[in-house]
Amino acid sequence: MIKNKKRPILWTIAGSDCSGGAGIQADVKTGHALGMEVCTLMTANTVQNSQKLVSVNPVPVELLQQQVETLLSDKPPAAIKIGMLANNAQLDWLVKTLKRLKRQHPDLVVVCDPVMKASVGQHLMVESLAGMLYEDLLQLVDVVTPNHCEAAGLASDFNESSPPSQWAAAMIDKGCPAVLITGGHCESADTVTDELFWAEHHLALHSPRAQTGYGHGSGCSLSTALASFLAQGTLLRDAFIQAQAFMNKAFALCPQDYSYYGAVIQPTWPVEKSFYPQVVMNDAMHAVAEAGFPELGVQKLGLYPVVDSVEWLKRLMPLGLQIIQLRLKNQTEDELRDAIQQAVELARQHPQCRLFINDHWQLAIEYGAYGVHLGQEDLQALCKAELQTIQQSGIRLGISTHGAYEFVLSQQIKPSYLAIGAIFPTRTKDMTGQIQGVDNLRHLLTLRDARNTPIVAIGGITLENADSVIATGVDSIAVVTAITEADDYQTAVSGFQSRLNA
Repeated sequence: MIKNKKRPILWTIAGSDCSGGAGIQADVKTGHALGMEVCTLMTANTVQNSQKLVSVNPVPVELLQQQVETLLSDKPPAAIKIGMLANNAQLDWLVKTLKRLKRQHPDLVVVCDPVMKASVGQHLMVESLAGMLYEDLLQLVDVVTPNHCEAAGLASDFNESSPPSQWAAAMIDKGCPAVLITGGHCESADTVTDELFWAEHHLALHSPRAQTGYGHGSGCSLSTALASFLAQGTLLRDAFIQAQAFMNKAFALCPQDYSYYGAVIQPTWPVEKSFYPQVVMNDAMHAVAEAGFPELGVQKLGLYPVVDSVEWLKRLMPLGLQIIQLRLKNQTEDELRDAIQQAVELARQHPQCRLFINDHWQLAIEYGAYGVHLGQEDLQALCKAELQTIQQSGIRLGISTHGAYEFVLSQQIKPSYLAIGAIFPTRTKDMTGQIQGVDNLRHLLTLRDARNTPIVAIGGITLENADSVIATGVDSIAVVTAITEADDYQTAVSGFQSRLNA
């Protein structure tokens, strides 16, 4: 969460809704709720209420350009959210403006909500805006957030029953980097599915359908929330789940009343687990989710060293540890077999110390290791039969996570423990874009499910910064070089243990 005095700046380029529910009004309320400073560039002054759209009154391009020049000198944006555009002159101006801004500010985040109709049904943009010039705009944004009807229009697919993946593929082929297709407009009894597509990735979230008529401005709020999270350095997958959690919390605050079409209520930062959507799992993960994996039998694991040799296991296991990991890289099959067999035999001499083998789950099972630790890439690569083999073996499973999306997803298969990282920059692995920090660690701990799976913090933790990590309430801290490169590893171990036991 944002605690700095200087908040990231969001520009919203959208129409004004005099009824107060959508457009710039929704964007301002959402941005402020999520710690942003919001600047407004109004494309049109609309006359509307909850029943009808009376008129759309465009703002001259010259005035929009004057606002851009003035704001750039004082409040340059970290993100831009684009909503309603009133005519082709505005669209042409915006394409040229974004090209310039992208050159000047390479890290600028742009999210486009292609508002083609008002919630009451009338068109807000002329149909030609969905043509070639709009495709030029989509190539300049980072994410576009259409509903099903808008996605079909942008994909030039007049069959609104086509799968969302087909619409997303068409937009990506036209040069749009990422597409978030919202499912709230689809008819469904209980569940709404939102889907995010980019490159080869496809993520989907299930949320309960909002039981309220207060949905005016929900699309504007979602896209602004997404832009706000991205502007604060959040990865796309995490911004996706956090923006949807924000909307679920918003709908929960609204009256359960369908007799009146009112404005959605923008809430505070979504920290409560109850508002986070369910991540749609692949077939392999779904197959093991109900039964899960064996528990560790202890909540507080204490110090968790991660080492790269049997020699380090011999030094550390006698020091009163409850858990340790052997991470072997760049070794032949024979070397792996020999090391893992030795490690398991050594662990039997120290039964209080739970030995986890990193990655090599087949050998860990073969030699009877206590547990195996998998990264997200390894976990996602497993087929249904392989993940079921791990589960049926009875071995314990630890999983690495990096942010809210992976944390929520991994919890759904009920692992033996979850690791969150990297808390700080680390020399052992390139974690560019995935540094969590202490504040985000504290937030992720609020997303624990009822099983209360033990949580391990890892990445760049030293004796100097360990206290700030331990203060979050995490169950264990994993360290690598803070022990293996210490002048005196025994003193380092003792120092960590005394902090964890304080």
